[in-house]
Amino acid sequence: MKIPYYPGCTLHERAKDFDGSARECAKALGIELEELPIWTCCGAVFPLVTDSVMDILAAVRNLSYASRIGDKVVTLCSFCYHVLKRANHVMREDPDKRDKANLFLRADTKAREAVESYTTEDYAGQVEVVHYIEMLRDVVGFDALAKKVRRPLAGLTVAPYYGCMLLRPKDEMKFDDPEQPTIFEDFLGALGCTPVDFPMKTECCGGFQIVNDEELAIACSQTVVTSAVKRGADVIVTTCPLCRYNLDRKQEEMAERVRGFRTVPVIYFTQLLGLALGLPERDLDFSGNTVDPRPVLAEKVVS
Repeated sequence: MKIPYYPGCTLHERAKDFDGSARECAKALGIELEELPIWTCCGAVFPLVTDSVMDILAAVRNLSYASRIGDKVVTLCSFCYHVLKRANHVMREDPDKRDKANLFLRADTKAREAVESYTTEDYAGQVEVVHYIEMLRDVVGFDALAKKVRRPLAGLTVAPYYGCMLLRPKDEMKFDDPEQPTIFEDFLGALGCTPVDFPMKTECCGGFQIVNDEELAIACSQTVVTSAVKRGADVIVTTCPLCRYNLDRKQEEMAERVRGFRTVPVIYFTQLLGLALGLPERDLDFSGNTVDPRPVLAEKVVS
């Protein structure tokens, strides 16, 4: 089975371990992630201005590319998912912005050159934007996924960190209940590990504030990490490269600022999935982690 795939910029540069582990897991599950033949940055942040269409054009153009090869597009990064999904919502619900965006798409000669089946059909939000974990639930099925587990994770206690990009605004994202989400816990249950319910799992890690106000971002992330550790987490799993950066890379500084602070590994959910599917460590690539997860995985997971 082939499913169109939008990797996004970060997964081609800073988060190759996320992209690589996701592709290998998909193969193991009988799915080929078909990378879009042409794509650009999604814009990274959904605009707050409401009287302009320019800031969503990058996302709309990627959605238009995806519509040439399928009826859905899968993505992994929480920011990409957030921007693509909300831009798609605009194209479905706002006829004025839809018309203006299509004026720009008609002038896109690069798409005509790169996509064999390119047509001049207007884009109206016909593609479904799907997060990888939704693909696991709806295409593979969590019950079927559980039957494919080759390496038991029963000894591992895992904190599922949703962050803020997947869940809000509720009426546009329609990912899960923004206050009491369960999809991550259901996924972890299928892998056989024990999910930790911790109160900061849907709070912000500080996001892009790490650029403008590092102290604020570290304080936000330290609150999330401490909350997970207090509930007994062996590892934290995330769907977002920026969340992984904030929660993982800054733990040394957190330890310097907070007496008694205990570090905890932060890994992508696809790395944990690959571990459960029995994939070799070279396909999961833990070399990018500041807090090395391999010691606790070796201790808690039956090889």
